[in-house]
Amino acid sequence: MKYNLRHLPHYFGLIGIFIVGIFGFLIFSYDRTFQAAVLVSVAVSYVVWGVIHHKIHKDFYISVLFEYIAVAILGLIIIFSLLFA
Repeated sequence: MKYNLRHLPHYFGLIGIFIVGIFGFLIFSYDRTFQAAVLVSVAVSYVVWGVIHHKIHKDFYISVLFEYIAVAILGLIIIFSLLFA
């Protein structure tokens, strides 16, 4: 439980990134190009958040960076396939 409480402020930031991304995606539903830009910015923010989070807790490795990038790219592929299909 102590571990989760220590990381809670970081997860609030991550949830905030996703909430702002969802609102941006919905607000700009009339422009698919701008929606794509919102999605890319959320993916980049997710990767940056992951790097900062792991740097703060001193458990950052290059494999962690590649994992965050892979998840972000996978998410983009899934959403882009739905958005532009």
